[in-house]
Amino acid sequence: MFPKFPKLHLSPLLRALGACAMFATSLPTFAQALPAPASAASATAAGAASGLPAGAMAVVNGVQIPQAALDTAVQTVISHNQDATDTPELRKALKQQLIVREVMRQQAVKAHYDQRPEVVQANDASKTDIEIRSWMQDNVHVPAPTEREIRARYDSTNVELGKFEFKPQVIVVADQKLAQDVIAKAKAGQPFDALARDYSMVPSKANGGEMPWVSFKTPVKDGQTHGVPTDFARALAQLKVGGVAPQPVRSNQAWVVVKLQDKRAMKVQPFNEVKDEIRRELTAEAMDAGAEKLVKSLVQSATIVQ
Repeated sequence: MFPKFPKLHLSPLLRALGACAMFATSLPTFAQALPAPASAASATAAGAASGLPAGAMAVVNGVQIPQAALDTAVQTVISHNQDATDTPELRKALKQQLIVREVMRQQAVKAHYDQRPEVVQANDASKTDIEIRSWMQDNVHVPAPTEREIRARYDSTNVELGKFEFKPQVIVVADQKLAQDVIAKAKAGQPFDALARDYSMVPSKANGGEMPWVSFKTPVKDGQTHGVPTDFARALAQLKVGGVAPQPVRSNQAWVVVKLQDKRAMKVQPFNEVKDEIRRELTAEAMDAGAEKLVKSLVQSATIVQ
């Protein structure tokens, strides 16, 4: 009997660990497609020099994006994340998202996706996201993964796995002191899942901070953690089941409180039982790469004033 092959796509875990205060949108963020101003002061000067209309934060192909849209986005983030604050970094990220979103909306409207029945029937808040998503699905084309590619992923994944699987729970906050306070509360006996619901600022808070099973070689070495951030993997590997790491783990602009919920021996399913799952993962990765390439091209060819 072969237990389940480990999930290949660890993005829920990686998103949680890398999260800070991101705008809740169904579109991917392609911030690298946009040349960002060096500072808030230079952004203001650039806006004045370019003659942005009053009340506009950017103009995309002649269409204004109002400053109010950015203010609303900021308030949405803050209302959904009790530790998020209105910072220049947050505004910069959200501004770039809104610009990319407008570029994609214009493409969808140009192709009449706004007239599709599923868009017309949707509520006003969802119309734009639905038409963009539909347009992207119809315009990103990738070849199906070959049997050789699927086998190669299977083999490479097995090589990266360790002797054990770890089931983490996490609480992600924006401040180191708050993370240490949460650790103290957990050490004092407060339930970790309740603390996650009260303090964490990522979606896993809804289920007590529970994350997917992960596996990596131990002792932990850089580049040999099967996609799990090294410091996070090291913290997990040092814990006993039920234990909470004594110090939070830094992840980009966030701090992660780590608990080892469970641990088990690593076993792998045969290739034939998991090849369809691997095929879906490879297809999803190719679609992500294709979408990023398409969006980057469209943004770079757009006329953007900001």
